[in-house]
Amino acid sequence: MSLGVFLQALDYFGVAVFAVSGALVAARKGMDWMGFVLIATVTGIGGGTLRDLLLDRPVYWIEDWQYIVICVVAAFITFYMMRHLRRRLSWLLWADAIGMAAFTVIGVEVALGMGVSPFIAVIMGVMTATFGGLIRDVIAGEMPLLLHRVVYATAALLGGIVYILVVFLINQGYVAAIAAFVTALVIRGLGITFHWHLPSFPSRES
Repeated sequence: MSLGVFLQALDYFGVAVFAVSGALVAARKGMDWMGFVLIATVTGIGGGTLRDLLLDRPVYWIEDWQYIVICVVAAFITFYMMRHLRRRLSWLLWADAIGMAAFTVIGVEVALGMGVSPFIAVIMGVMTATFGGLIRDVIAGEMPLLLHRVVYATAALLGGIVYILVVFLINQGYVAAIAAFVTALVIRGLGITFHWHLPSFPSRES
C-alpha cells in the first residue's frame, strides 16, 4: 500500500469517526434523523473545509462526494444504534479523540503537500483536527470542547510536531503518520482517563 492510499484511508476513517462523534452529540440532544445528519456532516467535514479554504485548494468533499456519503451513513448507523444503547459521554469523547488524531495527520500532510512551512503545516493540522468539533458544539448549544481546560488542541499540536520531526529526521511518511496519530491519541486518551486539565485564568465568579 502506497503512502497516498494509506493517508486516503486514514482520511476516510477520520471523517467517519468524527461524523459519529457529531451524531452522538445529536443523540444527547434528542435530535431527529435530520439533526443527526446535519451535525454528523458538519463535524466530519468542517475541519478539512477550513483547511482547504485557507490553503486555497479545492475543497476536498466537493472533489470527492464519498465524504458526504460517509457522514450520512455514519449518522444513520449511530441514529439506529443509539436507540438501543445507553448514551454515554465517554463514547463521544473517545470517538472525538480518534477523529482528532487522524485529522491531525491529514491536516499536516495536506499542508506540507501545498508547500507551506512546517510551522504553518502544524497549525493546519490543529485546525483540521479541532474545527469540526468546534462547529458541532456551537450548533448543539454546548461550550466547545476546544475551549474547555481539557487536553485537546494540545494533543493535536504535539501530534503535528511529531509528524514534522519524523519527516525531517528520517523522511518516512508511514512512520511519521503512525507516530503522529499515536502521539495525539495517547495524549488525548490520557487526558480523558486521568482528567488532565490545563492551567486557566481564574474567573471573577471563582
